[in-house]
Amino acid sequence: MKLAALAAVPIALLAMPARADPPAGFDARVEAVRAASGTPGLAIAIVENGKIVLAKGYGVRKLGAPAKVDGDTLFMIGSTSKAMTSAALATLVDAGKLGWDDKVIDRLPGFQMNDAWVTREMTVRDLLVHRSGLGLGAGDLLYIPRGSYSRAEIVRRLRYITPATSFRSGYAYDNVLYVVAGQLIEAVSGQSWEGYVRDHVFKPAGMTHATDDYAALFANPNRAQPHARYGGAVRGTGAMRLLDEQDHLPQASAPAGLIAASAGDMARWLQIQLGEGVAPGGTRVYSAAQAREMHAPVTPIPIADLPAPVAGTQPAFQAYALGWEVRDYHGARIVWHAGGLYGATTVVVLIPDKKVGFSITLNSEESEPRHGLMFELLDHYLGLPAQDWPTRFKAARTQRIAAAEALVAQQAASPARIGPSLALDRYAGRYIDPWYGPIAVTAGKGGLRVDFTPTPNMAGRLEHYQYDTFVTRFDDPAIEPAYLTFALDADGKVARVTAKPVSPIADFSFDYGDLAFAPEAPRPSTGNPVR
Repeated sequence: MKLAALAAVPIALLAMPARADPPAGFDARVEAVRAASGTPGLAIAIVENGKIVLAKGYGVRKLGAPAKVDGDTLFMIGSTSKAMTSAALATLVDAGKLGWDDKVIDRLPGFQMNDAWVTREMTVRDLLVHRSGLGLGAGDLLYIPRGSYSRAEIVRRLRYITPATSFRSGYAYDNVLYVVAGQLIEAVSGQSWEGYVRDHVFKPAGMTHATDDYAALFANPNRAQPHARYGGAVRGTGAMRLLDEQDHLPQASAPAGLIAASAGDMARWLQIQLGEGVAPGGTRVYSAAQAREMHAPVTPIPIADLPAPVAGTQPAFQAYALGWEVRDYHGARIVWHAGGLYGATTVVVLIPDKKVGFSITLNSEESEPRHGLMFELLDHYLGLPAQDWPTRFKAARTQRIAAAEALVAQQAASPARIGPSLALDRYAGRYIDPWYGPIAVTAGKGGLRVDFTPTPNMAGRLEHYQYDTFVTRFDDPAIEPAYLTFALDADGKVARVTAKPVSPIADFSFDYGDLAFAPEAPRPSTGNPVR
C-alpha cells in the first residue's frame, strides 16, 4: 500500500472554506440520536480555525439520576489516551532526552520481548505503531477486565507472550506496549507516567479538568458513570445497565487508555493538534516537528469490507501513526482514533486541511451516537450530502449482533452428548500460564468452579459443554463467557488447559485464545530429608 495516496486530495475540496458552525439543528439532532440509542449521556467538542465552536454535554451522567452532563463533565476517553502518551514522549524528544528510534532496551533496562532479536531491535516508535509481531490484544488479560499486577510486573511478563507474526511484518492492535511506553516515560523522566503527563501535557495545554488518576476522578462529583447492555447471549443486547465505576481497569494500564477528560479539555486538546503543538494562549506543548511526526503514517492497516449499511465509510487508505490512525474519507485526509472501555466510548477526529476537529464522548457502548454523529459531522465539514449515519450504524450493529446470537444459539443447541472423561474432582487443580499466571479449578457440591486468580473477582462455575470442554459462567455477567478445554495425557491426567470466548464478537481484549495453562509443578519440600 502506497502512503503517497494521501496526496491525492482534490484541489477543489481543499479550496472550499470550512463551515464554522455545526449543522443546523445540531443540538436537537444529538439529543434525538442519544435518546434513540438509549445512551444516558454524551459530550461533544468542536474546534474550527483555532476557535472552540462547541463544548457541550447532553443527557445525564448516570441512568435514573437527574444530574446533567455539561461541558466540564469528565468522561473516560479510552484509547484516545494513547495520543496523549505519545505527546508526553514527544516532549521528551524535544528535550533531547529521547529519540523516536532509540532502542527501548537502552532506555528501559530489563525490557524483554519473547524473541531476543526483537528485544534488541524494538524502538520507541515500535511501541506505538502496532507492528511488534504480537497478536491482536495480546496480553490484555493482564489488566482486563481488572488486574492485580503492577505496571512494572506487566512489562516483565511481556517476555512470556509468544508472538503471532514476525517483527514489523504487519499490523495488530495492542495495548500492552503502551503500558511499556508509560514505564519508559518513568525511566527517562524520573517521574511517574501520571505525574509527567499532568505536568507536561495537561497543565501547559490548559486541560484543567483532565485526570489520569482514579483517585482524582472519583473525587470529582461531575463525572459520567459507565453503562452497557449485557446479560443476553452476546454483549450489546439486553437493557442498558449501570456498571460499577470502581470496577475500571487497574491504574497500571493507564498509559494505554485510562485518561478522563471533559468536553472543554478535549476542545483544548483539539486546538493543540490543529495548531501543531501550540496551546490556546500561545504556550507550546511540543514542537511542530513532533506534531508532524505523530500524525505521519507508519504501519498500513488492512482494509476489511464493511457491511452494506455503512459501506460508504470504507476508506481507500488507512494506517497507524504515533497514537493516531490516518485514513481518507472522500479524498480528505482524516487523523482520528476511537476509544472504548467498559461502559464508555469515544472518538476524536481531525480534518487537518480544514483546520477542523471534534470529539464525541459517551457513557455507554452504543455505536449510533459515536460513529453515526462522527460521519454526519465529517459530511458537514467536508461539504458532502447529508446522510442518516446513526440509522445506518444501528442497522449494521443489529445485523452483527443477530448473526452472533444465532451462532451462539446453534453452538448451545448442538453439543456432542459425550463426556466429561473424568470424575469432576480430577479436573481440580492449579494451572499456570507463563504470561498470565495461575487459575484455580475446584470441585464441590455445586460442581466445578474456576478462579482466574490474578484478576480480582473473575471467577465462576464450569458448566459441561461437550467432551472435556466446559463453559465458564462468570459470577460477573459483564465478563465474556469462555470455553475451557482440558486436554488429557496418556494416563488420563490433565496435561493442558486452553480457552476461547463463547461469543464470536467478544471484545479482542478477552484474548482467551492466547492462554495455555499447564498443571502447576509440585513445590519442592522445605523440610529436612529423612535419613
